[in-house]
Amino acid sequence: MRKDDIIKRVSDITGIPRTDVLLTIECLFQEVRNTLAEGDSVYFRGFGSFVIKRRNERTAQNIRAKTKVRVPAHYIPNFL
Repeated sequence: MRKDDIIKRVSDITGIPRTDVLLTIECLFQEVRNTLAEGDSVYFRGFGSFVIKRRNERTAQNIRAKTKVRVPAHYIPNFL
Protein backbone atom coordinates (compact mmCIF):
# COMPACT_ATOMS: atom_id res chain seq x y z
CA MET A 1 0.00 0.00 0.00
CA ARG A 2 1.32 3.41 -0.94
CA LYS A 3 0.75 6.79 0.68
CA ASP A 4 -1.79 7.71 -2.01
CA ASP A 5 -3.77 4.55 -1.24
CA ILE A 6 -3.86 5.43 2.46
CA ILE A 7 -4.95 9.00 1.69
CA LYS A 8 -7.76 7.77 -0.56
CA ARG A 9 -8.94 5.20 1.97
CA VAL A 10 -8.94 7.67 4.89
CA SER A 11 -10.76 10.21 2.74
CA ASP A 12 -13.38 7.65 1.73
CA ILE A 13 -13.93 6.45 5.30
CA THR A 14 -14.07 9.86 6.98
CA GLY A 15 -15.52 12.00 4.20
CA ILE A 16 -12.69 14.50 4.65
CA PRO A 17 -11.40 15.93 1.34
CA ARG A 18 -8.25 14.24 0.02
CA THR A 19 -6.28 17.50 0.10
CA ASP A 20 -6.97 17.89 3.82
CA VAL A 21 -5.99 14.28 4.51
CA LEU A 22 -2.79 14.75 2.47
CA LEU A 23 -1.91 17.92 4.39
CA THR A 24 -2.52 16.18 7.72
CA ILE A 25 -0.36 13.17 6.82
CA GLU A 26 2.42 15.38 5.46
CA CYS A 27 2.38 17.42 8.69
CA LEU A 28 2.54 14.21 10.73
CA PHE A 29 5.55 12.94 8.77
CA GLN A 30 7.30 16.31 9.06
CA GLU A 31 6.80 16.39 12.83
CA VAL A 32 8.17 12.84 13.14
CA ARG A 33 11.25 13.87 11.09
CA ASN A 34 11.76 17.05 13.15
CA THR A 35 11.43 15.19 16.44
CA LEU A 36 13.93 12.52 15.36
CA ALA A 37 16.33 15.21 14.13
CA GLU A 38 16.22 16.73 17.62
CA GLY A 39 17.23 13.35 19.06
CA ASP A 40 13.87 12.49 20.61
CA SER A 41 11.71 9.42 19.98
CA VAL A 42 8.11 9.26 18.74
CA TYR A 43 5.79 6.67 20.29
CA PHE A 44 2.46 5.58 18.82
CA ARG A 45 0.82 3.35 21.42
CA GLY A 46 -0.49 0.17 19.83
CA PHE A 47 1.41 0.79 16.57
CA GLY A 48 5.15 1.28 17.11
CA SER A 49 7.94 3.68 17.88
CA PHE A 50 10.33 5.76 15.83
CA VAL A 51 13.68 5.99 17.60
CA ILE A 52 17.21 7.12 16.79
CA LYS A 53 19.71 4.27 16.70
CA ARG A 54 23.48 4.73 16.94
CA ARG A 55 25.58 2.77 14.47
CA ASN A 56 29.14 2.16 15.54
CA GLU A 57 32.16 3.00 13.46
CA ARG A 58 33.06 0.25 11.03
CA THR A 59 35.21 -0.60 8.07
CA ALA A 60 33.42 -1.14 4.76
CA GLN A 61 34.76 -2.13 1.38
CA ASN A 62 34.48 -0.16 -1.85
CA ILE A 63 33.89 -3.01 -4.28
CA ARG A 64 34.77 -1.07 -7.43
CA ALA A 65 38.03 0.40 -6.14
CA LYS A 66 38.79 -2.67 -3.96
CA THR A 67 39.74 -0.45 -1.06
CA LYS A 68 38.68 -0.32 2.56
CA VAL A 69 36.70 2.70 3.70
CA ARG A 70 36.17 3.85 7.28
CA VAL A 71 32.52 4.61 8.02
CA PRO A 72 32.29 6.86 11.10
CA ALA A 73 29.74 6.31 13.86
CA HIS A 74 26.40 7.87 12.99
CA TYR A 75 22.72 7.88 13.90
CA ILE A 76 19.87 6.45 11.85
CA PRO A 77 16.09 6.43 12.31
CA ASN A 78 14.64 3.07 13.31
CA PHE A 79 11.08 1.80 13.64
CA LEU A 80 10.34 -0.67 16.41
